Amino acid sequence: MSNVVLWAAGAAMLAFAIWRIRAPFARMSELDRLAENARRYDSWRGARGPAADETTGADIMRQMLRRQVLIWAAVAIIGVVLIVAGFVIR
Repeated sequence: MSNVVLWAAGAAMLAFAIWRIRAPFARMSELDRLAENARRYDSWRGARGPAADETTGADIMRQMLRRQVLIWAAVAIIGVVLIVAGFVIR
């Protein structure tokens, strides 16, 4: 009976984590795409972008999103561990 509880809890954690990771990961991909587009435009125009050591708002947003992805990835790993523990405990 305890293995069924572990399976259910692990599956719920895994599903919830995957659901929560989708939005920040999609936003990070969008930020990367926009930054690459801006770099291409600036190189075409001959202008220089922000200095290499300058932190932009997009960089801070990317750090925040990366932290959210890492937190939910840890929750997903815990869910997988619970599912495996359900198989080990019989």
